[in-house]
Amino acid sequence: MKDKVIVITGSSQGIGKAIAQCFLNEGARVILNGRNNERLETTLTLFEQKFNHVQAVCCDVSTPEGGRLLIEKTIAIYGKIDVLINNAGVSMRGNVADLNPTVFQQLFDSNVHGSVNPTIPAIPYLRKTKGSIVFISSLAGIRGLPGLSAYSSAKMALRAIAESIRIEEKKHGIHVGLIYVGMTAIEHNKETIASDGSKQVLASREGKKVQTTEDVARAVLNNVQKRKFTSVLTPLGKINAFLQARFPMLVEKIILRNLDKFEENSK
Repeated sequence: MKDKVIVITGSSQGIGKAIAQCFLNEGARVILNGRNNERLETTLTLFEQKFNHVQAVCCDVSTPEGGRLLIEKTIAIYGKIDVLINNAGVSMRGNVADLNPTVFQQLFDSNVHGSVNPTIPAIPYLRKTKGSIVFISSLAGIRGLPGLSAYSSAKMALRAIAESIRIEEKKHGIHVGLIYVGMTAIEHNKETIASDGSKQVLASREGKKVQTTEDVARAVLNNVQKRKFTSVLTPLGKINAFLQARFPMLVEKIILRNLDKFEENSK
C-alpha cells in the first residue's frame, strides 16, 4: 500500500477513521472525507501529528456535486486514485408501519447515493491504476431485518451495484470489494435515524460479540490486498450468510425466536 492513494468517505470518525489509520500505517496516502468540517479537521490534525501524506476534503457525497468534488480534489492533490472506499452511511430504527416515508429517502441518499456519487467520477482514474472500489455494507444487507427495513434495503442495493461494476469493469482490471460488517463498537454520541425521521443517539455497545473498528479496518485492508469480492465479518455473520443462502426460512424462525434480544441489540 505504500504511496497508494486511498479515498475514504465518511472517515472523520468511527469505522472510516479506523480504516484511514490502518492504510496510513501501511504507508498509503489518504484523503479523508466528511460533512462536518470541525470533526473532519480534528481528525486530520490528529493524523498529521504522525503521518505526512494525509489530506481532507469536506463535502457531502450524498449529492452528485459532492461526490464529484471529492474526486476532483483528490486528483488535484495526488494526481491519481488507487482505492475508493465507500464508507459513508447512516442507519435507522423503527418498524415499517411507524416510519415517516422520508426515512427511506434519507437512508438511500446516504448509503446508496453516497456510494454511487463518488464512484462514477472515480472510475476513469481507477481504470488507469487498475485500482479498487470497496463498498462497506452490513450483515443487515444479507437479509431484511426487523426495525431496519430502510437500512437493510439500502445495504442490499450495494451488492447489486458492486456486482454490476465487477462485470462492467472486469476488462479494465478494477477490483470491487464488498464488506459485510457485523455489530461494531461506536463512538460516543453516534447518531441514527429514528422512525419519525429525526436523529437519535445510539446506546454504547460492549461485549465479546462486538467487533472493534480496528477489526473492520484490517478486514478492509485484507480485502484490497487480496482483491477479494465479499468479506463477511464475525463468526455469527458467516453463519448468517451461509444459512440465509440455503435455509432462509430457518433464519426467519431463528430471528422470530430471538426477537427480544435482537431489538435490545438494535438500540
